[in-house]
Formats: sequence, C-alpha cells, structure tokens
Amino acid sequence: MDTVSASGAPVRSGRSAAARLDARAFLDGLLPPVASEAADTVLLVVSELVTNALRHAGGTWALELTAHPDGIEVAVHDPSPRTPRLRTPDLNGGTGGFGWPLVNRLARTTAVTPGPFGGKTVSALLPR
Repeated sequence: MDTVSASGAPVRSGRSAAARLDARAFLDGLLPPVASEAADTVLLVVSELVTNALRHAGGTWALELTAHPDGIEVAVHDPSPRTPRLRTPDLNGGTGGFGWPLVNRLARTTAVTPGPFGGKTVSALLPR
C-alpha cells in the first residue's frame, strides 16, 4: 500500500471536533480498514494535538494524516515555535498537563519539527 494523505485547511476554532470528524472520514476511507481500537487511538491523538494547538499556539492549525502500511501518522502544524513540554498534570486547577504525556505513551514515535517559515509541526506515528 502506498501512503495516502489528507490535509485540513487551517481552522480557527474553540474546539477540536472538526479535526476529529476529518480524521474519522480519513480512517473510514482506508483499505484495508483500520482496527476499531487503533482508530479510537488516532482520534484521541488528533484531539490532543489539535487541542494543544488551540490552547498554546494561538488557535490556528492544520491537520495532516498519512496512512502507512503499518501505521497512521498524525501531524498538526501551528504557528507557534514553542515545543510541547512535559509538565506535572494539574489535578485541581484545570490547567491541563495530561495531553502531551498521553500522546507520547500512545505513539510509537513523536517528533516536533520547526516549520520552514516559523511555527512547528508536531507529529505522532501510531500503530495501524
């Protein structure tokens, strides 16, 4: 199987629901189909990475999904040069800290790549 990509246009939004819908449509169109548990993991990682872009990178993001024979790559582009960082999750104040550790646990690999004109791409390779 060759790689297949789907890109979403940059979106300004207060929610990551649009990204999850795009990711679900992308996954539903793949052959062979992605296992249900793997698809749920992809949707969770999409949600976490887009939410991080919304909260920490000014709210503008673009989603790129690539299907490989043995994995799905999720990449979120945003205009902020600040890289995600591990921090102690806030159990009481509601300020987060759970998403990036979760993405790192679920993914085979993660990477943060500076953009050619600023910003960055945060990507995660997940099992198919």
